[in-house]
Amino acid sequence: MKPSRPYIVKALYDWLLDSDLTPHLLVDANAADVTVPLQFVEEGQIVMNINPSAVRNFFMDDQAISFNARFSGQPMDVYIPMKALLAIYARENGQGMGFGGEPGIEAYLEEQMSEVEVSVDTEADVKDDKPKRPSLKVVK
Repeated sequence: MKPSRPYIVKALYDWLLDSDLTPHLLVDANAADVTVPLQFVEEGQIVMNINPSAVRNFFMDDQAISFNARFSGQPMDVYIPMKALLAIYARENGQGMGFGGEPGIEAYLEEQMSEVEVSVDTEADVKDDKPKRPSLKVVK
């Protein structure tokens, strides 16, 4: 099963724009393959304004978000893999969503990596864990 994060991010991005709000991303700047202006990274994270008026060549797919923006007057190509995205929210009121580990993300990432690398399975790597039951939590 594919991770839900890309689908949720796309929907929230559209919802924020339709609501005339300014979408911002909270990004783990230390994650692999992230390209962001390092001078604005604080405690390993960076907040990025992705309003259409602030970026150019915005592109979002199931793997990443990319765009071009100016930082202190200097143009830069930004690349944010979905796994590095910690939250998407509105600057004006904080409405949006944060992301943690989601069900299926580990299996999906392993599948993606297996297309790039060849791995050897050993019996020592096999875990005998029983599948965990999903749980729902009511948030008021």
